[in-house]
Amino acid sequence: MASCFGRMFSFYKICLQQARSCSTHASTSLPAYVKIVEVGPRDGLQNEKKFVPTETKVEFINKLSEAGLPVIEVTSFVSPKWVPQMADNSEVLQSIKRSKGITYTALTPNLKGFKDAVSCGVSEVAIFGAASETFSKKNINCSISESLQRFEEVMKAARELQMPVRGYVSCVLGCPYEKTVSPEKVAQVAKEMFEMGCYEISLGDTIGVGTPGAMKQLIAVVTKQIPIERVAVHCHDTYGQALANILAALQMGVTVVDSSTAGLGGCPYAKGASGNVATEDVLYMLDGLGIKTGVDLQKTVEAGRFISQALGRSTQSKVGQAMKSSL
Repeated sequence: MASCFGRMFSFYKICLQQARSCSTHASTSLPAYVKIVEVGPRDGLQNEKKFVPTETKVEFINKLSEAGLPVIEVTSFVSPKWVPQMADNSEVLQSIKRSKGITYTALTPNLKGFKDAVSCGVSEVAIFGAASETFSKKNINCSISESLQRFEEVMKAARELQMPVRGYVSCVLGCPYEKTVSPEKVAQVAKEMFEMGCYEISLGDTIGVGTPGAMKQLIAVVTKQIPIERVAVHCHDTYGQALANILAALQMGVTVVDSSTAGLGGCPYAKGASGNVATEDVLYMLDGLGIKTGVDLQKTVEAGRFISQALGRSTQSKVGQAMKSSL
């Protein structure tokens, strides 16, 4: 079985080499390197109804580390009442095997969560805002302005410890309640979070309704307020547009992409939301464009297969499905 997988992976490498040779001239404006932020362990698993055993989470994260993902979002420090799947946050962080050069992060929406995460040895933390007032109120029970005020104490504590903080802005290309969200509103929230001290702002298409044209317009407006090198994209694949939207963002100069191995996750407020874009699919596309990531595709596919089997379902990654069906 292993040798068969190896032969098939060699075939895929030939396909990728052919794709790169065809795209050499077309991709001159694309970045040479893209940083992948793996969000599967946190954003991908947080809405699973059945509790995923701690040891399964730990092994999943260890496999992602072995694949060379440079940033892994491990867990979140929120109330177990609201996100019971993350109740084992401390145990997970303290049990994983940490690899040199990999950043292990956690979502910390408040000061208590921040302090708990720091005590478990996180490399950096993240805060989570929204560009939609209604979504903000339903998701974190406060307005956008109130959420930013709440983040101030986290930012102050992080500055004292020189802890990097990443900012998320959700609903950047659409909202399940308000439908349309203006790029100007996104830019305003992104600017406030950046000026607050977030070193990077991840723009999330939370319900996966964006298209490449809308993504380019969004990036153009946002980068009038914050530098392009501080912008990341976080795309969901509800309408099958995630890879196209990521490519559009790369063409605009974005060099950081969030993704979730096996396509785990999805917004519980969006009908038909199929989850985050699969890390395997992003890696395959980037490799075909000749863009370096430093991530091992084969090992990422294996990590995706592991967590999918643990959850009792098939991987949502097209690349993962293709490689499995070819064995």
